[in-house]
Amino acid sequence: MSAKQKAAKLVGAAVVLALPFAALAQVPTPPAPSATPARQHAKPAAKPPAAPAARPAQPSGAAGAGGPDLAFGAYQRGYFLTAFHEATKRVTEKADPQAMTLLGELYANGLGISNDDKKAAEWYKLAADRGDPNAIFALAMFRLGGRGGPRDRNEAARLLAAAAKLGHAAAAYDLALLYIEGQQFPQDFARAAELLRTAANAGSPEAQYALATMYKEGRGVPQDLREAARLLGAASVAGNIDASIEYAIALFNGTGVAKDEAQAAVLLRKAAMRGNPVAQNRLARLLMSGRGVPADAGEAMKWHLIARAGGAGDQVLDEFMARQPADLRTAAEKKAKPWLDFLASMRS
Repeated sequence: MSAKQKAAKLVGAAVVLALPFAALAQVPTPPAPSATPARQHAKPAAKPPAAPAARPAQPSGAAGAGGPDLAFGAYQRGYFLTAFHEATKRVTEKADPQAMTLLGELYANGLGISNDDKKAAEWYKLAADRGDPNAIFALAMFRLGGRGGPRDRNEAARLLAAAAKLGHAAAAYDLALLYIEGQQFPQDFARAAELLRTAANAGSPEAQYALATMYKEGRGVPQDLREAARLLGAASVAGNIDASIEYAIALFNGTGVAKDEAQAAVLLRKAAMRGNPVAQNRLARLLMSGRGVPADAGEAMKWHLIARAGGAGDQVLDEFMARQPADLRTAAEKKAKPWLDFLASMRS
């Protein structure tokens, strides 16, 4: 598993969609079965994270003192060798810390040049010493992961705090996870909430979702279901699939937001199409009962088969399917087959 896939998980309790006809089992969310798998985001879990989420630095696109940043422009277009030469030129002529960060990124990811974690760390360090928040964050991730030098959680925490103080949203988010974890620092949910709020206000959907969880549970902040729903809605709009599912649950139940079963169904369908088994299961329930969408036994069975293959079994839907005519079951199985084949191929 790569560093990008090691999504940090917050303390919290999973919410079950309270449909009136039966209680739904709580089911874990396995990887998304999609041709273009969705990024895995932080979500509530029974235990705090073992470490903050490690993500690469995002090189700044701001121009230096001398005009347009040709290096970053080339980087954005995928011309990595040109980006390397232009960044080297900016460093030589202007000692530009943003160009140093970009060189670190190129070395760290082997873009246009050979991967070299030691050189990447050296460039990040030079830029970090000159106050570039992206470099400080990247260096924190290197120290946390033991890339380009020894693993050093204390130094990583110090660097995360420095980057967060400069307004780096991802650093504030990861630092919050350390306060939740309670190993690097004394566990402090109130401090974690402050940091998550900083990152959430900067537009981080992961932080918006995490802070929503804290408001929902009253952990580190006063319980506020309206604020939780607002944050879930913001994270959902930004594409956080876990937030979309929980916001759909809030909409369905009218928890902290006006009840809207139809909109809940829309969000669950989108998450289901992105390959989330929990969303697929909830959508199947809605299609079975005709809540928020017209009842459709065939579609309900299709999504149930897909969700079940992804790990979200459901006895109520099993029994519902067993009562349907054989030809309708066969048609649903045919519709589900492309998804099932893909899931099977992922396991082989």
